[in-house]
Amino acid sequence: MVKVKAKKTKKQDKQVKENNKEENEVILPPVRMSDDPTPKQIKWINRQRVLVFAARGINHRHRHLMEDLKKIMPHHKSESKMERSKNLYVVNEISEMKNCNKCILFEGRKMRDLYLWLSNIPNGPSAKFLVENIYTMGELKMTGNCLKGSRPLLSFDPQFTKDPHYSLLKELLIQIFGVPKHHPKSQPFFDHVYTFMILDNRIWFRNYQILSEDGALAEIGPRFVLNPVKIFSGSFGGATLWENAKYVSPAKLRQAYNRKAANKYERRIEKKVMNEATRPETGYPDIEGADFFKGDPIKKAEDALMEEQIKQEIDSTGDESENETQSKPAFSMRISRPDKTIRRKQLKAKSKAISDQIKKRKKFIKKKVIKK
Repeated sequence: MVKVKAKKTKKQDKQVKENNKEENEVILPPVRMSDDPTPKQIKWINRQRVLVFAARGINHRHRHLMEDLKKIMPHHKSESKMERSKNLYVVNEISEMKNCNKCILFEGRKMRDLYLWLSNIPNGPSAKFLVENIYTMGELKMTGNCLKGSRPLLSFDPQFTKDPHYSLLKELLIQIFGVPKHHPKSQPFFDHVYTFMILDNRIWFRNYQILSEDGALAEIGPRFVLNPVKIFSGSFGGATLWENAKYVSPAKLRQAYNRKAANKYERRIEKKVMNEATRPETGYPDIEGADFFKGDPIKKAEDALMEEQIKQEIDSTGDESENETQSKPAFSMRISRPDKTIRRKQLKAKSKAISDQIKKRKKFIKKKVIKK
């Protein structure tokens, strides 16, 4: 009797489950009018899972950036660090074991440079980037905040639609950073925005909180810049679809900087030798003694100018007097040179006094006009 009852209960459970499935299923008519609303899809259809992990050789800042990306991506899956000796094609097998169809791989070089791989598994395409200007959430300490697991809006620069390689990268970024609808770990609302802007042949990433419907934003973090290197047809390899001609590796930039620094010492010695060879023996060859720099410098300069003018006038008068002596008789009266210089000084002083009086009168007239 007990066995028969158990069999009956199992059959009843199966029937109940089948009835529930039939109730949840939405049977679409063979023809749907365009005005009819589309039926709501309750099931989780877009099953995008992203594997986020790193290879050995990254430093602490790179690790913090990876952890920040994991926080803002509820549809991610994590994995322990990969050994450097392994080939990158192993990543496809690791992601398939984790049931992931997208992958973000952080690869470090010399504990300084960070490279980022974005890949569509298993068929590709994949893209390699150099990550620059890294600022994590802990460093920025921004005022923005969003709920964990909430879905983001994706904002792209209009330039993504102009070039074919940027349009491919846009589709790859949408599929990786876009959180699927009805994901078990996600929240069913939008409260932050990811912006991808193109400037100086680089992709700039920012994360903002939506404060109000008017468009007010507050930055959350992290910040980083993606410098694209190559786009491959396969996943972590294959034929190169596009290559950045303007890309220069950071190692070459460091080499060029070290060369400039090495030549700096040689240039400094050359400058010293040239200065010693061309340096005059005395700083002021026309001025004798240090008494010239004592007293009021303006008065000294005026006296020096007066002396130069007097010398020029004496030279000119001397030439004229020589010409006159040749033409005039010997008994004509001569005026001595110092008397002429004194007269000229007196005339200059009088002319200055007259010009000062004229200036004062003009100022006085202007003030009267302004008062009226």
